[in-house]
Formats: sequence, structure tokens, C-alpha cells
Amino acid sequence: MKAILQPLKNFLQSVRFKKYAKRFGFFVLGLIVLLLLACGGLSIYFNQNKTEIIAKVNTKINENINGKFHIGDFHYKFLTGFPNFTLALRDVEIKDNQWQTHKHTLLNAKEIEVRLNVWSLLQHDIKIHKILINDANIYVYKAENGYSNANIFKPKKKKDPKNKSETETTVDQIELSDVHFILDNRLGHKLFDFDVADLTSKVEYDGDNWQTDVFLDTQIASLAFNTVHGSFAKQKQLKGTFAVSYDSEKQKIDVVTKGLKIGTDAFDITAYFNLAKGNALFGINIGTTILWQNASNLLSANISSKLNRFNLKKEIDVNCDIKGDFNAEGDPRIVVQAVIKNNELSIPDGLLTDCSFKGIFTNNFKPKEGFNDANSAIILNHFVCNYKSIPLKIPQLSINNLEKPLATGYVSSDFDVTKLNEASNDKWIQFTEGHATANLKFQFDIVDLFITKPRFIGGVNVQNVSFHFIPKNIHAEKINVQLDFTEKALLIKKITYKHNKNAFTIEGKIDNFLNLYYDAPEKMVVNWDIYCPNIDLKQFLGVLANSQKNKEAPKKATMSHQLRNAIEKCIVDINFKADKINYNKLTATNTKAEIQMIDSKLIIKNGSLQTSGGSITFSTIVAPNGNNFNFSSNAQVNRVDIASFLRSFNNFGIKSFSSNNIKGKLSSTANVTGLINSKGELITNSMHGKLVFNVNQGALLNFEPIVKIGKFAFPFRDVKNITFSDLSGNLNMRGEQVDVNNLTISSSVLNFDVNGIYSFGRGTNLALTIPLRNSKNDAKLASKAERDAVRDRGIVLHLIALDDEGKMKIKWGKKDKEK
Repeated sequence: MKAILQPLKNFLQSVRFKKYAKRFGFFVLGLIVLLLLACGGLSIYFNQNKTEIIAKVNTKINENINGKFHIGDFHYKFLTGFPNFTLALRDVEIKDNQWQTHKHTLLNAKEIEVRLNVWSLLQHDIKIHKILINDANIYVYKAENGYSNANIFKPKKKKDPKNKSETETTVDQIELSDVHFILDNRLGHKLFDFDVADLTSKVEYDGDNWQTDVFLDTQIASLAFNTVHGSFAKQKQLKGTFAVSYDSEKQKIDVVTKGLKIGTDAFDITAYFNLAKGNALFGINIGTTILWQNASNLLSANISSKLNRFNLKKEIDVNCDIKGDFNAEGDPRIVVQAVIKNNELSIPDGLLTDCSFKGIFTNNFKPKEGFNDANSAIILNHFVCNYKSIPLKIPQLSINNLEKPLATGYVSSDFDVTKLNEASNDKWIQFTEGHATANLKFQFDIVDLFITKPRFIGGVNVQNVSFHFIPKNIHAEKINVQLDFTEKALLIKKITYKHNKNAFTIEGKIDNFLNLYYDAPEKMVVNWDIYCPNIDLKQFLGVLANSQKNKEAPKKATMSHQLRNAIEKCIVDINFKADKINYNKLTATNTKAEIQMIDSKLIIKNGSLQTSGGSITFSTIVAPNGNNFNFSSNAQVNRVDIASFLRSFNNFGIKSFSSNNIKGKLSSTANVTGLINSKGELITNSMHGKLVFNVNQGALLNFEPIVKIGKFAFPFRDVKNITFSDLSGNLNMRGEQVDVNNLTISSSVLNFDVNGIYSFGRGTNLALTIPLRNSKNDAKLASKAERDAVRDRGIVLHLIALDDEGKMKIKWGKKDKEK
């Protein structure tokens, strides 16, 4: 190292080096003196020619404007921008000739530095090398009539090709610092408002063409292409470098920038602006990868207010293309395209997971109908997602008219129905198994960005579904359903339904389904054709039961609540057929009925069945009443076996005799009301109404009250086996008590009539009128008139059957009619 440094040290200490160093120092000092003399000379030149220079500057500027140019003060900046001549203008103001009308000053600057080419200046010519504008306001105004204060600049005179030496003013470099720039286009309803912290541009000329890289750091106060709808990128910082070029032949400016920062996000932008007279077309293309909320907050209020109701969790690739005319009213054409992959989409109706699609927004869906919300659309292609664990595939979804949005498209799904349990917040139905497929064309309104009144055309196929319908505590197993949605009706096909030991085959139809389902579910009529080989009727009374809890309707009607509401309010018309029906001990065959279910009421019309060797026709209404059921019925019984019939209904609660005490063929008409308990059993003391009956080929066997009387009154007659030629009556049921009117018994032992009150509990008081003559041979008389003529001959007993602490007591006497 010493060997290297020692020669260098010796050279620096040599006489020769000191000689040349001294000469170089004098040279540098001379240059400095020369520079100072030049600057001093320029200063002396400026002071001596100040009036002339300013006059030339004013003349040069005023040659190019139609208006007023004013400078408050000016001075020369010593050494600044050397070797150029730097002139600082203070309190500069430019106004157009119509300023008094609109009051908008085109330029108001605290300071403008103008650096002039010295050589040109010495030749009495003005060539501006650089302009620096500091602390200024620029307001470009365009009135509704098309006038603009920017028209202050006169058009350039075309060069005379014969005189190519003609000079013109050019600006090589422009810098702005703390400049507030406004472009207020009242004709096109556009407002651009920027607070420019820094703008630097160095221009390279190629004849009349030029290009530059513009560095810009600004705060966006307004970027409104339509002031009615608001600003894009409002209150966002914009920072980056723009490659700008001007083509004089096309009179067009092109702008390209990469990685431009708007707020915290980076954008690639390509743009063009036409400057020719009568042609103010522009185009801006923006590409970025950005979060949904960040992108939404860059858009105008009319768009972002809607987009902010949605959100995507991960970043998305977005391209926005804006094209318009600065002279035209309304919005420019806006097309936004986005690619979403494996994202999570939040919508007002819920959350969509594993979401992928390509989305397009346009505000010019139909080319001839303008750029507006009514002609805007959102188009989603190849949309796949999971909605509450239910997979959805939508090849294309179109949402048209953002003023009154209407969505249309096709959807398909293939899933296990148990996933529907997660989709319902109401928890009114619980699925335990089954599979569903759906292929539907859909249409729905969007009100306040919520899905409203979805309508479907297509098919849904459900197989082997088992569920628990919680409000009515119904369990169903292994149901198959095929639904066909048409424009006129919902067709319900191929339903096979199993409930305990019962099996049903069901087909149905709902006319005008798509309208009534939402607007008037209480008017919706479900027409069913139901066939059942074998049914236990008691098991199905629970279908009519009230819901376990009456829940308040949610503030926003969900699809689940809408379906439940329709089920509870709709009218159900059933054409019912069953080979065999069991009800308690009653077995009926060949059952047919027309059934309606309205507001949890079961209305049966034109019912008919065969049972106990006869037939019954009936009409009945059954309605829930707490844990029980109210019923009212009109029935006609035709020649049923009375013993079997009584056994089927537990003897109607009568304890004084059983079905074993009587036989015969019963015919009757009844108009009664009453209660059935939750087990499907008749509450006997609840019955009200009238019953008229008669028994043919009847017999009374071992009826204890008659046997007791017969032991001493009719010792030689067969009171244990009494046959009847006439057994008829008219009963008025009043709950626990029955008014017995004209109960007539004509038998092989004796004839008697019964009137009074029979009670299922306490209070029986029956008057028995019994002729003692032997009526054994009365049945042989040819006519009823002959039998009536001999009926009351001989001794007549008057007995009273009374309730005696729950037991029947017989005593002599007539019933007190007043009692």
C-alpha cells in the first residue's frame, strides 16, 4: 500500500503540480467572475430595458388572448435558471372578455416564473424556456350556451411555408406548485376540481407534435362526469407519472400511465382527449387489482351507494372503460369488467361463498336508449357459488334497469336437502334426508337491493325426503316430489308420501301461482288429487293443529318466511279417495270426499263411505280449538249395523247400555257439533245438535233396566231378548244432556214411549209410558194404523228413570213437565 501512496504523495508536492493547480484555480475564479459579470450585465440590461421587456411580454401574451392580462409586480431573479433569464411575475391575473357576466377568473397566481432564452432575448425575441406557476387558481369555465373562458386564447396562424423563419412562442417546461385547478363544464354538467401539490412537465417538440412525461401529485376534490350523480375518486390523492403526447394532425392528446396511485391502490390508465373544434370526445381505460370497497369508493355516489351494499372479501381484477363527450350532457359510457375467483360475496340477502364469475357493468345496455340508470345493467357470466351451503350454478344473470332493477337468468342446483336446514332462520321445518335437483329460469325484482318476488319457470325434482314440520308436529318420510313451474300454473306431480303406516299418491295444480304466491296467498287455491290405499284418520288430525308458537313476522320477509306464510294462508282443495279408512274402531271402505283446507280448517263436502254393512254420506267442518278440534257435521246414515256402529264410536259415551245390548240396522240424519280431543276421540258431553233415527230389524238384549222391571212386571215374557217392529226417536243434544223427544219402541215384549232428559253425567230424568198388554203379536198386524190403534189398550204404567248418585233408579210416577 505504501508503495502506491508514496509516489502519489510525491506528485502532489511537486512544483509541476502546484504550477498547474494554480493556473486551474485562476481559471475557475475567472469563470465565476465572468458569471457574476454576466448576471450583473443581465440585471443591468433588465433594469435598463425593464419597460421594454415587460411591454414585449405583455404584447406577446396579449397577441394570443381575447381578454385582459394583468401583472401586479415583477422582478428579475439573480442567478436563478442561469444561463436563462428568469423573470418573476407577481399577482398575475387573466380574465376573458365576458368576465363581468360569469365572474370566473381563468388564472389568478401569486407568482409565475418565466425563464427566457437569453440569446433569443438579446435578438429582441421572446422564447420561453420554462414556466413555473406557484400558489395559483385556474378556473376553466364553460357556460350552458357553450361559451368558455378558455377561448381567451386566439387560434394560431398557420405557418407560411414560404417563410419558414417565422418564429412562434413555445414552452419547453412547465411546473405547477400549490395550484387549485377547476374545470366547470355547465353545458355537459361536468366538474373537475384538483388541488395540485406538484406538477412537472418537460416537453419535447417534433414540429407541431410534442410529448412529455408529466409527474402529478394532486388531491381530487371532484371528478364528476355528471354533477347530478357526483364525483369519481372524491377526496382521493392521485400521484404518478403520465406519458402524454399530442398529435397536431389529429388534434388529439394521448395519455398512458403505469402504477398510478389513487388513494392506496395502483392503476394502469390509458386515455385520449380530442381537442379539435366540435370534437370533445374522450376515452379513459383503467385497469387494477383492488378490493371491492376500495373500488366502490372511487366511483360516483349514484353507483357507490348501490355497490357499498355488497362486498367481496378478496381482491378482484377490474377494468373500467369510460368514453364520452365533454360537450354532451349526462354520463359518459361506462363499462366495468371484473373477474372474481374463489371469493366471498356479501349481498343484502346473505352470504355467497366459494364464489366465481365474470361480471360486467354497463350504463348503455340498449345502445339507443342513453347512458343512465334506467338503461344500466349488471351481467354475471358463469356464476357459481354456495348460498348457505346450497350449490348454485347460473350460466348468465342479467340485472337490468338500476332504477327499478329486474334480474333474469337460469339457475341449476344439485344438493342434499338437509342443507336447507342451514338456509332457514325460522327453523319451522327440519329435513333429515333427501336429495333435490333444480333447473329453473328465474326472474325477480330487486327492491332496495333485496331480492323480491322471485318467479321461476322450470322443474324441481326431490327424492326420498324426510322432514319434521315443526309448527304442526308432522313427521313425513320418504317423499318424492316433482314440481313443474309454468307461466300459468305450478304443476305438482308424482308425490309419494308415507306417514307412519300410511301411504299416499298425490298430484296437484296451483293456477296463477306466480302472482298469488306473493301478492295474495290467501286467494291461492291448491288443487290436490289424493289416493290412499289405507289410512288411519286419527294420525292426521295433527295436520290441523295450531303452530306451537306464533312468531312475529320478520321485518324483512325472507324466502323461508314467504313459503311458510303461503302454506298457512293458501286454500287447499282435495279430491280424496281411499280404499280403507280406520278411525278408532270404525273401518270404512270406498271412501270419497271433496276436502278444503282454509286457515287451518278442514271442510269436507260430498263425503261418502261404506261401513258396518251400510253407507254414510256426510259434510263436516273441523277446526283447531287449542289442543282439541271443533267439528260440525251433517250426516245421513243408511242401514248400518247399529252394534258395530256404536262400538266404532265407543257407544257415544252412553254407559247405561253397551253395543252388546242392541242389534239392528240403523238409519239416521244428524246435524251436530262437538269436540274431538288431540287423540282423535269424541268428547261425548260436548255434542250439540239434532239426531233423528230409526232401527229396522232391531233387538234389545239383556238391557238391565228392562230386565229389572220384567222380573216382577212381566214374569212370563222374554225381556232378555226383545225384538222391535219400530225403534225411532228424535234427540236434541245439549252437551252433557240429551233431550229425548218421542222415543218410540214397539217390541215383542211391550210397547213404550220415552220422553225427558238423558244425561251422560248426572241429571237423567226420563218418563216411560208402558202399556202392560202383551204386544208379542202386534208385529203381525198389517198396517201401522192397526198397530197404533191397539198400542195403548189395557193397563198403562207410568215410570220415571232417575239418576241416583250416578246409577239409574226406576220409580212409579209421571215426570213433572215443568221440571
